[in-house]
Amino acid sequence: MRNVTVITGTRAEYGLLKPLITALSDDSEFNLQLIVTGMHLSLDFGCTYKQIEADGFKIDKKVYDNLIGDTATDITKAIGTAMNGLADAFEDLNPDLVVILGDRSEILAAATAAMIKGLPIAHIHGGETTEGAYDEGIRHAITKMSYLHFTSAEPYRKRVIQLGETPNRVFNVGAIGIDSIKNLKLLSKTEFEKSISFKLNKKNILITFHPVTLEKATAKTQFNELLKSLDAIEEATLIFTKPNSDKDGRIIIEMIDDYVTRNRDKAIAFISLGQLRYLSALQYMDVVVGNSSSGVYEVPIFKKPTINIGDRQKGRLMPKSVINCEPNKIDINEALIKAFDLDFVSSLKKQGNIYGDGTATKKILDILKTTKIESTKKTFYDL
Repeated sequence: MRNVTVITGTRAEYGLLKPLITALSDDSEFNLQLIVTGMHLSLDFGCTYKQIEADGFKIDKKVYDNLIGDTATDITKAIGTAMNGLADAFEDLNPDLVVILGDRSEILAAATAAMIKGLPIAHIHGGETTEGAYDEGIRHAITKMSYLHFTSAEPYRKRVIQLGETPNRVFNVGAIGIDSIKNLKLLSKTEFEKSISFKLNKKNILITFHPVTLEKATAKTQFNELLKSLDAIEEATLIFTKPNSDKDGRIIIEMIDDYVTRNRDKAIAFISLGQLRYLSALQYMDVVVGNSSSGVYEVPIFKKPTINIGDRQKGRLMPKSVINCEPNKIDINEALIKAFDLDFVSSLKKQGNIYGDGTATKKILDILKTTKIESTKKTFYDL
């Protein structure tokens, strides 16, 4: 039995990893070890580790990063604190393999601690580009620290190889978030409305907007432009999900709280909807607005439009349903007109899926079962 340690730091990342966590937990060939860190342990972000426990999973280690703000200094110090705790956790758990997803700062800490200890890392969602966020640099750095790579599309597999990773360790398995959409029993409209204690309207919009972390102090200006556009939409329900613990994220959180206070008849906000409510919501939304990667990966499966604002996701493969626009009121208004256009919405019914078929978990599990890792030494693969 191999000790496989999965690390999660955010509610969204846990939602993506949940099918794999379940599969590892149920398989007799693996001993699942779960490390929870980052936003999961923060009161400000909902203490979402409680959801992991409610789902029936044992948390083997809680690693606090003591993040106290959203400045560059705060986040850098939190990375160091998390790295210290993760080093101790790895020493105690002695994993045979560490599984991580994505590109967040706490995942950089995990990858660094695992690499220094000589632990093989399996990295999910490498090879992607997001030109507006420092996640871009973190993601590629994690790629170089990792031994196995599970990408969400073929161009990303090729990019990981371009970074010098040997092709027989790089696998295109598709986007793991699609697995839950395929297998989870979603809430009916009545059940969903009851779960959020709010009624849907003729138009329904889900908004998730994060700071563009490679830009200087643009969060307030850009999000204000979005709010001005949303203000003009009549007979609408606006559901906000709050941003992650990124640099300048608390500015957006304060603006959401203020907006909802002033618009209680049409707006509601959540620190975290959780996976079931979030995916259920997508069934009943007319459009998803913001700059979250979910608008690129999960929303298109529901054949619904996404308005992707600004550069945070710039560089990712975009399905037809994604409408890109600049972060100003005029462009956002034009994007909203297109998103509500019946001909455009109808055309999305024929949209194929560029991010796999919802079998990423099975593919990853099969590869983990058949791959023997005797050393983390790697030869740089030259094209």
